[in-house]
Amino acid sequence: MKELEITTHLTLIVPGKNRSVKNAEKRDKILHGIFLAIVYIFIIIFAFVVLLPFYYMIAASFMVEDQLNSGAFFPSLANIFETIANNYTHTISNPSFPYGELLLNTLIVGIVTTASSLLVTILSAFAFAKLHFKGKEVLFTIFLATMMIPGEMMAITNFTTMANLGFVSADQNRLQTYLALILPFVSNVFYIYLLRQTFMQIPNELYLASKVDGKSDWQYLWKVMVPLSSSTLITIFIMNFIESWNSYVWPNLVILNDDYNVLSIALRSTTFQVLEHEVWRPVYTQQMAATVLTTVPLLLLFIFFRKYIMRGVERAGIKG
Repeated sequence: MKELEITTHLTLIVPGKNRSVKNAEKRDKILHGIFLAIVYIFIIIFAFVVLLPFYYMIAASFMVEDQLNSGAFFPSLANIFETIANNYTHTISNPSFPYGELLLNTLIVGIVTTASSLLVTILSAFAFAKLHFKGKEVLFTIFLATMMIPGEMMAITNFTTMANLGFVSADQNRLQTYLALILPFVSNVFYIYLLRQTFMQIPNELYLASKVDGKSDWQYLWKVMVPLSSSTLITIFIMNFIESWNSYVWPNLVILNDDYNVLSIALRSTTFQVLEHEVWRPVYTQQMAATVLTTVPLLLLFIFFRKYIMRGVERAGIKG
């Protein structure tokens, strides 16, 4: 009799529990859906806030001046070829904004800075990751501590050094300008740290095997470690190049000859104007066109190589 009562009692309880579990699962799904909806709404809002200036910059470069002054948000397709001729063609041919020469100077400085920095980064990261020498950990800790010092605080020291070397002077030539722009940025502690983390993930057995085969540390570095770390190296190359391209404060300090200006300085210092009724009027559409010509190459570079950037950062952050 007692067993019958217990069985009956269980049959009455279990269905209630099943219903409560299902209700809890349903409630959790609803809450999860609401949470995801809120997250996506915030992502869309912030993406719109971030992308709006870029869109308006590009849209304004395809407008005529009257459209821009009237507060138009979309360029008119009816006169699109006219705006391209008036804005982009005039911007490129503007003598106060020699785009070809500015682009060449910026590319030379960016490529040489990035290549030299990459070489120093590879050698330093290999030393801190695989070589054994006294005081390595202490020295690396000191290197990391320098990352807490803002780069602007080193501007005066770097400027004094470049001036003492004769690279910053009133009669500055092209080579001196390039050296003043490049040398302070040959070494970057963050990139050394990033590549060191990648190098540390490469098994030591490969290093020992290369020693058995009679390979030197130099051969092992370039034939084994560098190919295995290609994603991180591409990431460092792109990030370093973008940093050099966007640099403004340092070039503004050391470039004393306008003939050797880079795009960031010329874009800030050039005022696009047109003479109307004996009055010089600023042309903001041409200013936007110049901004697009300066910005779009970097955007395309990031879009095409974004997977390498994400892969390199992800791989370097797996273990420390």
